[in-house]
Amino acid sequence: MSASLARRDFLAATAAATAGAALAAPRAFSAENTPSRKVVVGVMGLGGRGTGLACDFQRQPGVEVAYVCDVDRRRAAVGARAVAEVSGRQPKAVGDFRRILDDRSVDLLVIATADHWHAPAALLACAAGKHVYVEKPCCHNPQEGELLLAAARKHKRLVQHGTQRRSWPAEREAIERLRGGVIGRVLFARAAHTGIRSPIGRGKPVPVPDWLDWDLWQGPAPRRPYRDNLVHYNWHFFWHYSGGEIVNNGVHKIDVARWGLAVEFPRQVNSTGAKLCFQDDGDTPDTHVVSYDFGDKMLLFENRNWHRGLGEYDDSDVTFFGDQGTLAMGGSGYKVYDMAGKLVGQGSGRSGDADHIQNLLGAIRDERPLNADIEIACTSTLLCHLGTIAHRTGRSLKCDPTSGRILDDPEAQKLWGREYEPGWEPKL
Repeated sequence: MSASLARRDFLAATAAATAGAALAAPRAFSAENTPSRKVVVGVMGLGGRGTGLACDFQRQPGVEVAYVCDVDRRRAAVGARAVAEVSGRQPKAVGDFRRILDDRSVDLLVIATADHWHAPAALLACAAGKHVYVEKPCCHNPQEGELLLAAARKHKRLVQHGTQRRSWPAEREAIERLRGGVIGRVLFARAAHTGIRSPIGRGKPVPVPDWLDWDLWQGPAPRRPYRDNLVHYNWHFFWHYSGGEIVNNGVHKIDVARWGLAVEFPRQVNSTGAKLCFQDDGDTPDTHVVSYDFGDKMLLFENRNWHRGLGEYDDSDVTFFGDQGTLAMGGSGYKVYDMAGKLVGQGSGRSGDADHIQNLLGAIRDERPLNADIEIACTSTLLCHLGTIAHRTGRSLKCDPTSGRILDDPEAQKLWGREYEPGWEPKL
C-alpha cells in the first residue's frame, strides 16, 4: 500500500463498516462484569501523561500493565512504582521499547513520548502485531499520518488516538444535538486554546546527563547536540521534534470542531502567527490564528500561550454557530443559546481518560468501533499540520478537498514529510 494512501478510496471501502460509529456509546466495565480476556499492555514514555495513562489502564478490569519504558531511567523507575501501587505487582521497567514489541504476550503499546516518536513507534508496533494507543498528535508530519493509517489497515491493528474528548459523554451528547438541529445549520466553529506558559529561555550545549539515552530519545530525528532547555518538555516548541501548540493542545479543540461541523478536508488554509510575547529559542509561534475554508463551512483556530482569556460564552474552548443559535463546549459540558443570546439548554458529564480507554478495550475484545480511530486522528492532525505549513511558508494554502493534499505549491509540499536519521526511516 502506498504511503500516499488515497483517503477517498479508503472511505469508500470502509463506509459500511463504520456507519454510525462516531456516536457509538462506550461500555463502562465494572468489577461485576470483568472481561474474560486479559489485555496485556506496555507503556512507552513515562512523563506525567504516560505515567497517568499507565495507571489508568492498570485500573481497568482484565488489564495487566506488564512493561513501562522510558529512555530516562529515573522516569522508568518512578513509572514502575506508580503502577505497582495500583496493582500490587511490579511491571518490568525497560529503556528500549523494542523489548516490549519482542514479547508476544503484549497486546497493546501505549505511546506517550515526544511527538517525533509517535508515528514511528506506532508503525513498528503495528508490524509487531500490537494494537496501539498513541497520544496526540498521531504524527510529526502528514506523510507519517498516511503511513500510519496504511499500516493499521495492512496489519489489521486497532490504533486509538489520544483525543479523548471523542469519548466524553457530554461532548457526544452535544454532537448528537448538533446533528439533530438544535442550532439549525451549523456553519462556523471557533476553536481556541489559551494559557500562560513560561518562555523556554536561551539554551546552550551541555554534556548529556548520565540518566538519559540521548541517542534513543532522538530516535528517528536527525541528530543534534544535547541542549539544556530541551528535555523533557521544551521540545514541543521546536519544528525538529514537534509542531508547537496547535498540534500539542490545539488538536483536541480542532478535532471537536471538525467533528461538530461534520467536515473532512479544507479547500483553503490561512495562517497568521508570530512570537509576540516570548523571546527565546523556540521556533513555534506563541500567538497563532488559522482559518479553514471548507466551502460551505468555516473553522477558526486561535492560540495564545501568554493569556488565559477565551472571550465570549464563558470558558468555552469550542463554539459552534448555526443559523438558529450557538452551542458552546468547554471542559466537560456544553451550553446552548438562541439567536438573542439567551441560554436555552445545557449538559454536563465526566471527563478524563476512563471512557476512552474502555472504548479501546471494548474494540480489542468485542470488535466494537473506536471513537478516535487512526483515520479520524489523521484527518484532525492534518488540519493542524496544514496550519503550521501555512505559517512556515507565510502564505495561504490551496488544498484538494477530497484528500487535504497541498496543491500547486512545491515549497509547502516539501513540509509534507521530513528527513530521518539514517536507519530510522519509518516503513510499512
